[in-house]
Amino acid sequence: MFLYQEKIIQEFTRTSKLGKDHKYLRTKTILHFRCDNCACLFTRPKGDVSPKRLSNNYFHCCTECDSKRFAQKKGVEQKRIWDMPASSLADISKI
Repeated sequence: MFLYQEKIIQEFTRTSKLGKDHKYLRTKTILHFRCDNCACLFTRPKGDVSPKRLSNNYFHCCTECDSKRFAQKKGVEQKRIWDMPASSLADISKI
């Protein structure tokens, strides 16, 4: 689950050819997620994540979990819903 994004400003110093130190700033955008498998919090740099995945329409998995196994489990849940007859009165939110 996508939670929020935050900007981090980092200050660096470089030395010029003449020996003077110059300070400069770099901003980095960090995205915060909650794993849909184990519910732990994790972060990713914004450049590593596709912009279309920055919504809760997608599932997010941390590096500690096996993402392929998680995807297979979600596929089985969706197949149960797709295989139900249209005339069924069962509530799909409880499946």
